[in-house]
Amino acid sequence: MSKEPQKLVANNKKAYHEYFIEEKYEAGLVLHGTEVKSLRMGKCSIKEAFIRVDGGEVYVYGMNISPYEKGNIFNKDPLRVRKLLLHNSEIRKLIGSSSEQGYTIVPLQVYFKDGRAKIEIGLAKGKKLYDKRADKAKKDISREVEKDFKLKLRG
Repeated sequence: MSKEPQKLVANNKKAYHEYFIEEKYEAGLVLHGTEVKSLRMGKCSIKEAFIRVDGGEVYVYGMNISPYEKGNIFNKDPLRVRKLLLHNSEIRKLIGSSSEQGYTIVPLQVYFKDGRAKIEIGLAKGKKLYDKRADKAKKDISREVEKDFKLKLRG
């Protein structure tokens, strides 16, 4: 039985800029047929998406899966609320952690693993403006060092 590699559909780079990611979880997505076909074509956006726990179940809001072109009447609302599949112990951990001040749950990426649509979610703590500035400064410095290193290799 050969395992196929993960096929990335959508990535949320903004989440890493806006938050410190404390923990990551892999969750299954409850989807309808045409949504899966649309995902396989890479038509998904999680930039404005957020995750909420309601009544012991986890849902993703604002995740945009574009309608499938050949789906006609079977297409669902692109922005509908979708249920996430997690173990009860993980849900309890998320409920406890997200109720703390400053913590939230954000979607990080959507991908296919062994033919099933998965979403990676992260327990995140919001960054302050000075944290974002410090991260940008670190990136700029590492970029400069890498550039100088490449120039020295050529020269």
